[in-house]
Amino acid sequence: MKRKSFEGNICPVARTLDLIGDWWSLLIIRDALDGVRRFGDFHKSLDIAKNMLSTRLKGLVETGILQLVPASDGSAYKEYVLTEKGRALQTVIVALSQWGGEFLFETDESGSVMVDAQKRKPIRKIQLLSADGRVLAPEDVATRVGGTAERRHA
Repeated sequence: MKRKSFEGNICPVARTLDLIGDWWSLLIIRDALDGVRRFGDFHKSLDIAKNMLSTRLKGLVETGILQLVPASDGSAYKEYVLTEKGRALQTVIVALSQWGGEFLFETDESGSVMVDAQKRKPIRKIQLLSADGRVLAPEDVATRVGGTAERRHA
């Protein structure tokens, strides 16, 4: 079954999901943010079929999220490195991790926690802030399309 494309959609969320909306792509980006660079290392970490991994990596390269570069050790291999566009997805990965940690684990169940690499302390929970620094709740956010009226999300 062919997946519907959201290319050209006015919603940035729909367009983003069109590029990175499947779980494999997000997990590849997560691993790349953790320093994974080689096909074999992605394969080992994710335990994904090689053909599926190859397809996802190719797509992430084609959309400018990853780039193929010569191996850092000078070998004949190629490595996958996040572009600026790919690195900017770190906030999305952190937000997903924090949401999952809060809502998908039992009280006595431990999971991974993202930490400040230098201080080794958990990072502060991501918050939505207004331009003047106020913390925004879902009912404080609306969507504006061009010059049209705003639509509330709550």
